[in-house]
Amino acid sequence: MAQSEVISSIQLQWDRVLGRLRAEVGEAAYRSWLKPLTLLSSDDSCIRMAVPTRFMRDWVAGNYQDRIQALWQDEAGVSSAVEIVVLPLARPVPKPALVEVGAEAEVRLSEKPESPREESELPALVESPRVAEFQSLSGSLDPRFTFDNFVVGKPNELAYAAARRVAEAENVPFNPLFLYGGVGLGKTHLMHAIAHQIRNVYPQKKVIYLSAEKFMYQFVRALRTKDTMSFKEQFRSVDVLMIDDVQFIGGREATQEEFFHTFNALVDQNRQVVISADKSPSDLAGVEDRMKSRLGWGLVADIHPTTYELRLGILESKAEQLDVVIPQKVIEFLAHKITSNIRELEGALNRIVAHATLVGRAVSLETTQEVLHDLLRANDRRVTIEEIQKKVAEHFNVRISDMHSSRRARAVARPRQIAMYLSKHLTSRSLPEIGRKFGGRDHTTVMHAVKKVEELKSGDVEFSEDIELLRRMLEN
Repeated sequence: MAQSEVISSIQLQWDRVLGRLRAEVGEAAYRSWLKPLTLLSSDDSCIRMAVPTRFMRDWVAGNYQDRIQALWQDEAGVSSAVEIVVLPLARPVPKPALVEVGAEAEVRLSEKPESPREESELPALVESPRVAEFQSLSGSLDPRFTFDNFVVGKPNELAYAAARRVAEAENVPFNPLFLYGGVGLGKTHLMHAIAHQIRNVYPQKKVIYLSAEKFMYQFVRALRTKDTMSFKEQFRSVDVLMIDDVQFIGGREATQEEFFHTFNALVDQNRQVVISADKSPSDLAGVEDRMKSRLGWGLVADIHPTTYELRLGILESKAEQLDVVIPQKVIEFLAHKITSNIRELEGALNRIVAHATLVGRAVSLETTQEVLHDLLRANDRRVTIEEIQKKVAEHFNVRISDMHSSRRARAVARPRQIAMYLSKHLTSRSLPEIGRKFGGRDHTTVMHAVKKVEELKSGDVEFSEDIELLRRMLEN
C-alpha cells in the first residue's frame, strides 16, 4: 500500500474515534477537551497524540485515555497504548509523514516533536512587567480586610484555612481556590486578606485582584481599542490572579471565552488563581459547562450562614477595633436579632456607635432598639421556609406533609415547586439547604422547580398573579 494511502487510512480511523467520542461525551465536552487533540504517530504498540497545555493533558489522561484506547482498538484492530504529550500551539505542527521502522510502517511527524520540557524550563508567556504596574491594574484593597481582623467560626473555618494556605505557601497548593457563599458572609474580606498577605510575604510576586465586572470592562475596552494582545499579556503573566464575584460573567460569552483561556494559561504555568462567587461552580447560571468543570478543579470552600456564636465574636471584635465599650446585653441582643449577614451586623453596630458619639448618649438596650427600629423590624419580618410551606399548602389546599413527600401527582408537585421557588427568592438559604427542607431533595430538583415556575409565570398571567399574591402575603 502506498504511503499516502496508509496515512489516509490511519487518519480516517482517528477521525472515526473522535466522532464516536463526540457522540458519547456531547458537544461541549468534545470542543473543550477532545477537539484540540492532534494525532502525532501510530504503530502497533503506541498511539501518540498532543494537546496544547499541561492542564489539558492531565484532564484528558484522567478522564478519556482509557476510552480512547478502547475505541482505537475497535477501529484499528490493535491494542495500542495511548501517550499524550504537550505540544504548545505556538509551535507549528508539521504535516504527517511515513517512515519505516523495521518491517513495520509508522505514521509520525516529519519533524519529531521535542519532549515536553519541565515547567521551570518553559518560557513565560510575555516579558514580566513591573509589580507596580500590576498593582495599578488591580482593584484597591481595603486595609481593614486582613486575616488578623477575620473572625473564624465553624461556618467559615475551611474557607479561612484554605485562604491562609494559599496566601502563605511558596508553591501553589491547589488551583483554583474557589470561595462561595451568600451576600455579606466574608468572601471579599478573605480575598483582600489573601492579596495583602501575598504582597507582604512575597513582594516580588505580581498580584491582580479585581471584580469580574472590572475584568469584563478591561476586556471590552481592549476590544474597542483593538489592543487585546496587551490585555492577554497583562493577565496571563501574573503570579496570582484573583477574581471576585465571578457569577457576573454568566451569559457574557466573549468574556467567558477570554477568562477561560486566561485561566487555562495560568493554571498550565502553575500560577495561582483565586475565585469567589455567591454559588458553587455547578450552580452558576449562564456559565458554560467547560468553565464550571475548571472552576471546580481545585478546592471549593463554602462559607455557611453565620451562627449565634460567630456573630457574637464578630461584634466583640468590631467593638474592640472601634475602641468603644458596648454593654454585653446589647451585643447579645444584636447577635440574636440580626442574622442575615455580617455586613448588616457590622452596619448596625456602626449606627449605634455613631448615634452615641453624635448625640452624647450612652449605648443601652433602649437606645439600640430606638436607633435600629427599621432594621430590627425588617429582620423580624424575615420569612422562613417553614412559613412558606405552610402558606402555600393552605393556598392550594394540600397537606404540609406533601411538601416533604415523594408524591408526584400534579396537584401536589406544582404547589411544592411553587414553595421551592418562593424559598429561593424570599430567603437567603442555598439551594442544597432548600432541598433538604423539602424531604431531602437534591439541589438540582430545586433548580428545576425554580425554572419551571418561571416558565409558567411568563406564559400564564393568572398563574403569575397567583404567585405574586402569595409573595405579598408572605412579605407582609
